[in-house]
This record gives sequence, C-alpha cells and structure tokens, in this order.
Amino acid sequence: MRKKKRSEPLKGKRILINAGPTREPIDPVRFISNYSSGKMGIALADAAADLGAEVVLVTGPVNINPRNNSIKIVKIQNAEEMASECISNFPWCDIAILSAAVADFTPVRTEKEKLKRGEETITITFKPTVDIAGSLGKIKNKSQILAGFALETSNELKNATAKLHRKNLDLIVLNSLRDEGAGFEYDTNRITIIDKYNNIDKFELKSKEDAARDILGKIVSMIK
Repeated sequence: MRKKKRSEPLKGKRILINAGPTREPIDPVRFISNYSSGKMGIALADAAADLGAEVVLVTGPVNINPRNNSIKIVKIQNAEEMASECISNFPWCDIAILSAAVADFTPVRTEKEKLKRGEETITITFKPTVDIAGSLGKIKNKSQILAGFALETSNELKNATAKLHRKNLDLIVLNSLRDEGAGFEYDTNRITIIDKYNNIDKFELKSKEDAARDILGKIVSMIK
C-alpha cells in the first residue's frame, strides 16, 4: 500500500518565528526577565517545518529545542539582540510569527560590578525596548503576513484588537492569564485568533502543539 504523501501547504515559504523570554541585565549576575518557557514558539516552529516551510527561529534563553532538524536556530539573550535579529531577518520572509515574550523595558545602565547588599534603597531606571511588532508592521509589504501575540489580564479582546490594528498586524493570537491551564510554562493553551478584518476564532484548551497547528491553519487560509 502506497504511503499517503504529507500535505505541505507552506512548502517554499520562509517563516520567521521568535520565542521565549529575554533577559535584561542589571549587573553581571542579575537580570530582569519573565516566566516564558518558549514552548508555544517552538511548537509553532516545528509545526511550520512539518508543513514544508523554511523556518528561522530566534529564541531567548530556553531549556527546550525544536525536534525538527531543518529549523535554523538563532539564540539571543536580551531585547536589543532579539530586535536586531528579527528586523534583519524579516525582509526575506513570507510570514513572521512573533510569539516571544520580549521585555518592554530594560535598565538604562548595566553595572559592571555586582551590586552589593547595603542598607540603602536601590533605584533602577528603565527605558523602553524596541517595539519589534510595531517596527515590522511599519516595513511589512502587501505579500507578507505578520502575526503577533497578546497576553492579557483584563479587557482581553479589546486590548488585543487594539494592538492588532495599532501595530499593522494581519492577525493576533490572544492568551488570557485568567484561563486555567494557559499561558506561561504550561504544556497547554487556550487561544483566540483575531484577524485584521476583525474575524474572531475561539479555541478550546488543547496542547500547544495542537494550538500551533490551529494558528498555522489560519495563516495558510490567508495566503493568496
């Protein structure tokens, strides 16, 4: 019996995906970060490669790797490096999926020596990091698809929809921290996909691998 050929609707497409957290250094031993595990982004990279895409994965510090050996992995540490890699790789790609939890702020100054404990209060001044989604949205051409993520704690649909249009995205994947079993570090996720025409697709709680396939299915449906 002849083996059924696997469908590869993304064959010939080049996809940029970012994943994981960033670490913003305070001194040589301390940093500001978040709870992102990178699981969702890595699931997306594997699923995209399975569908035939050429994938570049830009990832912050994570403890897992894609299972698909065809994926090109670029490892970074901080938001500045993440922005540089994403902006430089974006022009060659057909699709970009921004799932990384990039820090919104970084210390203005990184101390060269470890800060010592004392009785005085320490004040750290922060500055905004580069808005990667907003930057790519400004240079996106009509043939490219740009997808972002929104992790919200209140007014979820309103905030995610506003981000979608403000940053010139084609679709946004909404996560809510109020959903049990979804968000950082879990192996499952409950997502809502909103596209630029304000169509809304809500999904039940499922594995991040299955959620990745749902996201890519939506993207495949948008390819002209």
